[in-house]
Amino acid sequence: MTTEFTIRFLPHNKEISVAEGDTLIRAAIEAGVHVNASCGGEGVCGKCRVIVEEGSLEGGISEKLSAEDQEQGYRLACQSLIKSDLVVRIPVESEVDASVLNMQATPRCTARIQEMDLEELKEKGLFVPPVEKKYLELPEPNAQDNLADVTRLVSYLKANYHEHRLDVDLPVIRKIPDVLRQDDFKITATLARPVHEISKTRIINVKPGDTTNRNFAIAMDIGTTTIYGQVIDLISGRVLSQHGEFNGQISYGEDVISRIVFAEKPGGLAKLQEVVIKTINKVIEKIVKRAKIDPDEISTITLAGNTTMTQLLLKVNPSYIRRSPYVPASTLYPPIKAVDLGMALGDHVTALVYPAISSYVGGDIVAGVMGSGMYRTDALTLFMDIGTNAEIVIGNKDWLACAAASAGPAFEGGGVKFGMRATKGAIEDFSLDPLTFEPMNMTIDNVRPKGICGSGLITIVATLFEMGVIDNQGKFNPDLETTRIRQDDGVYEYVLAWKDETQIDRDVVLTEIDIENLIRAKGAMYSGTMTLLSEVGMSVQDIEKIILAGGFGSYVDLEKAMTIGLLPETDPDKVVFVGNGSLMGAKMSSLTNRIRKDVVEVTKKMTNFELSETPSYMDNYVAALFLPHTDLNNFPKLKARLESRKTMLQ
Repeated sequence: MTTEFTIRFLPHNKEISVAEGDTLIRAAIEAGVHVNASCGGEGVCGKCRVIVEEGSLEGGISEKLSAEDQEQGYRLACQSLIKSDLVVRIPVESEVDASVLNMQATPRCTARIQEMDLEELKEKGLFVPPVEKKYLELPEPNAQDNLADVTRLVSYLKANYHEHRLDVDLPVIRKIPDVLRQDDFKITATLARPVHEISKTRIINVKPGDTTNRNFAIAMDIGTTTIYGQVIDLISGRVLSQHGEFNGQISYGEDVISRIVFAEKPGGLAKLQEVVIKTINKVIEKIVKRAKIDPDEISTITLAGNTTMTQLLLKVNPSYIRRSPYVPASTLYPPIKAVDLGMALGDHVTALVYPAISSYVGGDIVAGVMGSGMYRTDALTLFMDIGTNAEIVIGNKDWLACAAASAGPAFEGGGVKFGMRATKGAIEDFSLDPLTFEPMNMTIDNVRPKGICGSGLITIVATLFEMGVIDNQGKFNPDLETTRIRQDDGVYEYVLAWKDETQIDRDVVLTEIDIENLIRAKGAMYSGTMTLLSEVGMSVQDIEKIILAGGFGSYVDLEKAMTIGLLPETDPDKVVFVGNGSLMGAKMSSLTNRIRKDVVEVTKKMTNFELSETPSYMDNYVAALFLPHTDLNNFPKLKARLESRKTMLQ
């Protein structure tokens, strides 16, 4: 069990509980307490000096601190590891005047993480994997009992396991004669359960001896940028291993439209299918090896991806996805032999592909809806997958509506001068001194900054806006008394870290162009949500739960996301994060036939709205191209904070 300690920050009298071993600067930023720091937490700038008045910690002593400073209790917050309850004073050089204490950042609030509850599945009788194994000890044939091998197997299953509707695949028939005789007619049969009762159970594999305790599945998310896979133990339900790789198709286009264009070239479609299968096989090889199992022990693979990725995977022409009226080739796909797609799996393995809704609401979103359970709840739920393509679903167990908006790559670092993915050295958290406008940067792994990731970008822009450094159009205020706002080639920018504090030997900055790209991305997300709500006769106040999916949802500060108008303003307690919703849904389908039975009905009742064809969308989009919106009354809490700040500065 993780040990937690209470940290009290003076003179603010703010307290927060944090885990043992966390850094003091992380605790400060979680509590909404500003400490000057710009080097990302590596300890080179020496600005995050604090005084430890009570308690003990590890580290924090640096050459940046004189012997006299150390005797007085000064420590560098970024280098100090928490080992007990602490009372920490923010020194005068970092202290914010009492008259503007309310201008301090609010305590960081991230979404609660919702994980799949395996025990709940078991309790509700839903843990019924679509593929199971049966151990059989068949009577050996003789002169009086010379039934055909397949008939003997089928008859035994009918008599002993009440399996009355059975089909046997041809590859299995080829195996049966030899397998039966390898261990004196003691075998394990692998049965693939049908989705519907009127269909037949298929015998998809036979192995000599008892291998019933070795039954595994693969769940896989086929993303535009990355491909993730998991090996799942179908006996215990546990994930044994997982791994992700960049989708090899990136070399042929960063987004789905450029991939479709390439697929239209001679040989392009075959090439893209070959490349994605190569990546899939690479992931399979890694996760099977890590799980310490034999590839032949895999019984099934479930795949979820957006509509374009799915058609490219199956080598289906995607051309008409990008042309009005935006028609996919199919929304439903039958079970497919994995080897027929080129996957490095046994010939008995069936590939199950998640169905799509439309050209831009694909199987990855359907998987997220299924995996999150929103389709089984009474609560009116908003599901948002935040990425280059922003997909939105609203509804509950009775009805569902969905839409997709092109948000662009800003959330993933694209279109931002120093944008990057959430890797080591990316600024992921930020605070600002409201008087001096000096920054507090936190990077992934507490190293010198080299760029800004998506969650960091949201927090930086929200903070600059609330502190009056930028206006509601994302333009900098050049009249502020700070050297960090400057012009470069006629474009205003804010210096987050000077070059001697970075890894890249140049200043890390945020430009007005970066902010403009973020505003467009968040505008697409927000306007899609508002359009969908209005089309179904609902408002933000009707939403009872928000589910976030995507790469950085667990790291986004919810208050900051609402401040810029990415999310509608609501109670943060209503928001949960499910991570990779596509992978979660694929995993759920591997563990329970209930999902496979439900998914067809869910896709039938999910109404799709093409935003480009919905008249109100463009009006909502234009209104959302401000921080947070043209109508500040939609964000009453933010409006009150801004008015309070204005009053304080008068």
